[in-house]
Amino acid sequence: MSNRVVCREANHAGTWYSASGSQLNAQLEGWLSQAQSTIKPARAIIAPHAGYTYCGSCAAHAYKQVDPSITRRVFILGPSHHVPLSRCALSPADIYRTPLYDLRIDQKVYSDLWKTGLFERITLQTDENEHSIEMHLPYTAKAMESHKDEFSIVPVLVGALSESKEQEYGKLLSKYLADPSNLFIISSDFCHWGQRFRYTYYDESQGEIYRSIEHLDKMGMGIIEQLDPMSFTNYLKKYRNTICGRHPIGVLLNAVAELRKSGLEMNFSFLNYAQSSECRNWHDSSVSYAAGALVVH
Repeated sequence: MSNRVVCREANHAGTWYSASGSQLNAQLEGWLSQAQSTIKPARAIIAPHAGYTYCGSCAAHAYKQVDPSITRRVFILGPSHHVPLSRCALSPADIYRTPLYDLRIDQKVYSDLWKTGLFERITLQTDENEHSIEMHLPYTAKAMESHKDEFSIVPVLVGALSESKEQEYGKLLSKYLADPSNLFIISSDFCHWGQRFRYTYYDESQGEIYRSIEHLDKMGMGIIEQLDPMSFTNYLKKYRNTICGRHPIGVLLNAVAELRKSGLEMNFSFLNYAQSSECRNWHDSSVSYAAGALVVH
């Protein structure tokens, strides 16, 4: 066995976000300064994973709720965009690079997860091609910079899980969610609307197309705030809304449901909503973004 340290490069730096540490730092600071810290400390957040020019300001509203002084481990659950996965998968890397500083994977937790037999390993190539986790790394590094040597990350790539698998992973991860020193980041955009996404649901009673999209998204966001996994599943079945992180969200909702059984009080609130553009015609397209946070009372 070699002890070579495996590094995952910041593959989307220079395209999806700035490869310059100083420029990236200034952008993140700018967005965070515009957001209010209203429901700290977050135990979990939902935030988007698009290019920062599109969603950087929206994501700040979630990251502003993170308390670095108590967070020692950051779980990042992102959907798989490029490889078919029916389970959850772990990275082969030890280190995730960002233009700010390197993030260290918690190999102890990884080992415990691996031993359950519920996880597979992705290749480094697959890991570097995927953007759903990477887009949260610079924000994680920024939010945690005051304690940068005192925390590790647990990246989990989430496949197209069945309802029973969402429940199984939710149950498994609930013990980690119960620990106040852990933070869960759930990576998801909301509605992908337009012919290029093969999704053109339109409720004319809402007015312009972008208003219909907002109404549909906010219906889903309201259901997530109720923290009921079954209601969210039913909403997705009914409207087929193209929420790409629906499975990571499903895992979180099931983890919360597990903890609520033992009497833990939790609240989820969305703090910001945005669209990449306002769709008015059938040839338009847009992606929606939402940022929110879960707190434990």
